[in-house]
Amino acid sequence: MAAQDSPPPGGRGRGDGEPGTRGSDHAARAEDDAGTAARARRDAAEVRQEDAEVRQEEAEWGEQARSEPRWPASLAVAGSIALYVVLPKRLIAGLGPRWLVPTLEGVLGVALLVASPRRMPRESIRLRSFAIVLIAFVNLANVVSLGQLVHELLAVHRHGAPGGRALIYASAPVWLTNVLVFGLWYWELDRGGPAARLRVSRRQPDFLFPQMTAPSATVPDWGPTFLDYLYVSFTNATAFSPTDTMPLTSWAKILMMVQSLASLLTVALVISRAVNILS
Repeated sequence: MAAQDSPPPGGRGRGDGEPGTRGSDHAARAEDDAGTAARARRDAAEVRQEDAEVRQEEAEWGEQARSEPRWPASLAVAGSIALYVVLPKRLIAGLGPRWLVPTLEGVLGVALLVASPRRMPRESIRLRSFAIVLIAFVNLANVVSLGQLVHELLAVHRHGAPGGRALIYASAPVWLTNVLVFGLWYWELDRGGPAARLRVSRRQPDFLFPQMTAPSATVPDWGPTFLDYLYVSFTNATAFSPTDTMPLTSWAKILMMVQSLASLLTVALVISRAVNILS
């Protein structure tokens, strides 16, 4: 009778517990762990992508402003008053006594600063109306001065009229006031005004700043300040067109067109008059 195979000591089968089987189990577990890690990385990447898209959308719509102090705008109003005071009398003859316009602007500016030194999300309609009236008053005074300057530049030189040097000097305050007053307009009207920009729910932006299109290149929750609006006004007045910040709404485009026209008119007439004088 043939001898029957007996199991190995310990009662285990031939394949049980062999190194090859254990190695296969470890490889399978390693493969499962690698697959789990890869899925976790893909999920994390998708979450980061979704967060980036959400941040991009929020940035393009405009972040909620963290603070809207009034003092930078008050300094701009004070600067416009100082520029008005140094204008020749002939350029402000249609605005009454020299002290009238600066006094009215100063009273309105101080009243606004005392009543609301910091813009609040629930600012009253009356306070905002006062702010708009103040900016409109500064703008009106500068428009009258610009019109008188253009008249003097185009008029035939006569006895008692300012000379060429006086007109060139007078054009500088008019141009600088143009920059200040439109910076105030942009700051006061963008997205409903400074107080509205402090609220959680905000309407669409009127200006598209570079930081809004590339939020990863700036600080988190970036929002424009008065200096940003003043920069927009300055570049628009010097380039006669938008530069890095684009107007998105009709009123923003109209305001920038008016400012560019006023700046171009001032610069072109002053240069032509200066060339005529020098020749």
